[in-house]
Amino acid sequence: MSDLYAVADFCLIPMGTASTSVAEEVAECQRILARSGLKYKMHGYGTNIEGPWSNIISQAIHDCHAAVHAKGAQRIATDIRIGTRIDRETPFGEGNESKVTRVEQILAKDKV
Repeated sequence: MSDLYAVADFCLIPMGTASTSVAEEVAECQRILARSGLKYKMHGYGTNIEGPWSNIISQAIHDCHAAVHAKGAQRIATDIRIGTRIDRETPFGEGNESKVTRVEQILAKDKV
């Protein structure tokens, strides 16, 4: 089987830093993702990311860990949720958007 297309959400949690704020570390991770070629969107408690499974896990999240360690974080914990599907093709970059759009369409029927 070829590399699975994955839609993921992850929250990288730096520990052992001098500040209770993690904004600098999150910004560094966002820089990594901007160079990854993957579709991503930051939200208040993490980042949605989608693309080939190996690019998400072996490249993007790995590189975020390495960059945040390089900024001085002694430990990092990361929560990851990953979804895949093989019943139909997911066009690149449309995994998260199509899920949100489908729910919005259902909710729009409530307003009629």
